[in-house]
Amino acid sequence: MSLELTRPHDISELIEYSAEVGANPLLIQGAGGNTSVKEGNVMWIKASGTLLADAKSKDIFVAVDLPEMRLALDNNEPRSDRPAEFTIGKGVLRPSIETSLHAVFKQRIVIHVHCVQTIAHAIQQNGKNLISQKLAGLNWCMVSYQKPGANLAQEVKAALKEDTDVVILANHGLLVAADSVIDAARLLSKVVTALTVKPDKRHQPNLAGLRDVCPQKYQVLPEEHIIHQLALGPDRVRLSTGGSLYPDHVIFCGVGAACMNIEDVSKIDLDTAPVFVIVPEKGVLVRQDASEGAFALIQCLAEVILRTPIDARLNYLTEEQNFELLDWDAEKYRQAMNAK
Repeated sequence: MSLELTRPHDISELIEYSAEVGANPLLIQGAGGNTSVKEGNVMWIKASGTLLADAKSKDIFVAVDLPEMRLALDNNEPRSDRPAEFTIGKGVLRPSIETSLHAVFKQRIVIHVHCVQTIAHAIQQNGKNLISQKLAGLNWCMVSYQKPGANLAQEVKAALKEDTDVVILANHGLLVAADSVIDAARLLSKVVTALTVKPDKRHQPNLAGLRDVCPQKYQVLPEEHIIHQLALGPDRVRLSTGGSLYPDHVIFCGVGAACMNIEDVSKIDLDTAPVFVIVPEKGVLVRQDASEGAFALIQCLAEVILRTPIDARLNYLTEEQNFELLDWDAEKYRQAMNAK
């Protein structure tokens, strides 16, 4: 049966709001996050590798067969983790790798963001308790970390109750759902406001010390760049170098964060040079060829760490979880599309 591809009546509202959300680095970094709208048996969702910030200047939404996607999820079929198979119509773009995640919601509009304020809570071992105090009165739930895709969608599906419209994803981000764009926007604002944490004060980096040792392939950023804050204080260094905290960091920056004393910076193997290097009490060096996505994710790490208590106990991704992200065809495609 062919499905009628009538664009939703409020797609222009979703496009406008998607661009607004995508332009806020505290909500979206690089090609992360996605939005969707359901119209009958069709769901329109942001395409993999595209930027929400480009929603008004580019056609970034792809139509998928919603009943078929839901049927595949209900039957736990492997194809539910291959959203391109549910695409309706012709085109070069693939639906987001998180299409199945949006499909499990009954609400028309779903907004998924990698909100810094949410992540700062969702990486902590006692994150659920912290969040429960701040989201009292809202219909929310929290699910444990799963690689983005069908397994995560199944986790969320199992956790949803009749009135759930807010989902916190451990070590990942936030989902809100509503039947209109304006209601979804209001709900997102309400959740973000409730979870807002004031960032720790900034310290002065030692750029002269960095410039003295900066190896080839690297650059020293201006002193006001927030990325330097990762290096300025032993607790910040400890928290940021303990491992990977969320999926997009692994995809764009590699596993964890490299830390090197000033006297060892010159020994960096330029053939396997990390995307960025934390130099304690000096600042951060970033590769000259770092992608915009990598820059966005390093900045995201700094924003998160500045909002994380120095005595917090964090949940880092396991070695197995890191590997499954690096060896993932869907993410390799997303990076290739984003690079274009």
